[in-house]
Amino acid sequence: MSIDFTPDNIYDLAPSDLVQPSKVAGRMYIDPDIFEREIKDIFERTWVWVAHESEIPAAGNFKSTHVGRQPVIVVRDRRGAINTLLNRCRHRGASVCEQRTGKANGFTCPYHAWSYSLDGKLRGIPYPEGYEGVMTKDGMGLRKLRTEAYCGMVFATFDDDAEPLEDFLGDAKPWMDRFFKQGGGYPLKVLGTHRFKFHGNWKIQLENTTDGYHFPIVHRSWMASVDSETADMMSFMNDPAATTHDLGNGHSVAQMVPEHSDLDADDGSEPLQERFNDLVAELKSQGLSEAQVRRLVRAMHGTGFNLNLFPNVSMSISFLRVLRPISVDETYIEHVALGPDGPPEIVDPVNRERMRVHEHFQGPFGFGTPDDAEGWDRVQRGAIGGPDLPIMVNRGIGRETRAEQGWPTSHVTDETGMRSAYTKWKEMMSDV
Repeated sequence: MSIDFTPDNIYDLAPSDLVQPSKVAGRMYIDPDIFEREIKDIFERTWVWVAHESEIPAAGNFKSTHVGRQPVIVVRDRRGAINTLLNRCRHRGASVCEQRTGKANGFTCPYHAWSYSLDGKLRGIPYPEGYEGVMTKDGMGLRKLRTEAYCGMVFATFDDDAEPLEDFLGDAKPWMDRFFKQGGGYPLKVLGTHRFKFHGNWKIQLENTTDGYHFPIVHRSWMASVDSETADMMSFMNDPAATTHDLGNGHSVAQMVPEHSDLDADDGSEPLQERFNDLVAELKSQGLSEAQVRRLVRAMHGTGFNLNLFPNVSMSISFLRVLRPISVDETYIEHVALGPDGPPEIVDPVNRERMRVHEHFQGPFGFGTPDDAEGWDRVQRGAIGGPDLPIMVNRGIGRETRAEQGWPTSHVTDETGMRSAYTKWKEMMSDV
């Protein structure tokens, strides 16, 4: 039974009632109590993306990040295992690492010099005499989160009873496999990260990744700035093959360029773009075959789809977009550029060109991200008016069908992906 939102009932409804089949309440963007529930019931209960394995390639390599609002360190230990450790000394609570990335033999609190090994165990306490008969080092290591990985993507959770990561990812896994084919036969690595904040609720960005409806409107300046081949490739509004699938568990995928969904499926008929002619010549000069060159260059724009993984990371065509909730109306975003990891004489020119493509859309002076961020800001400013007024997520609901895999599916401009995310949100925010 659908519930109507009214000024009289909107603050009496339970959070899970704020999600209805075709709409969600504007209150979800502006209520700080709901935000606190989200941190507890979503970000501290499910699998949250924390790193790509290429960021921590060897023992001692680490990355500082967050799970929800809690600071963590993702580090590879001497046995090769990846640990996610709460960045909080067990003595008096000070952070033990303030560097964003680096390499270390362990972590030492700057306040009283308690020291910890790469797997989080407490290994040293200065002047231990005061603890004789009071406390031992056993059980006083850095708190360790459960950590698992798939396709080089590292996730962590505070919930020791959470389902296995691969079960949580479910039908998103084949799409992750396809995404990582864009290395052109080489593994992918992180090339760099662009970070910024916007003044809006985290769910506004979550909605954006599989929202094909906004693309030709918000990104018309980008479409006007690229060559005609790229513009034609991204003109998917009337392409019936361009679809969005609800993959379950809040995950969804939007196929903007279906012919690039699986980069191994190449019949050779698609010409390489002329803008990459110099790169083609450079790669051929290194002795690569026509097939090898084609594989690398054809993947220059990425995979042709946006894969949204609930709740905090998307594998967006050629890069990762990571969100971190700060407050009810502020969200931190990371855009992570990716490229092949191989012989420098081959991958360096490829990655140089991939970075230029990345900067043109995602960069702070690009034609894409600033326009997106302005839209997100405006949604937050508007949502303050009328918290009972619904946010509509009903586009395409009347033409949604089932793919052969059983996925709810509609056109890429429809809001199937948003409905998927909010179904999971409703489940996790339920009082039952």
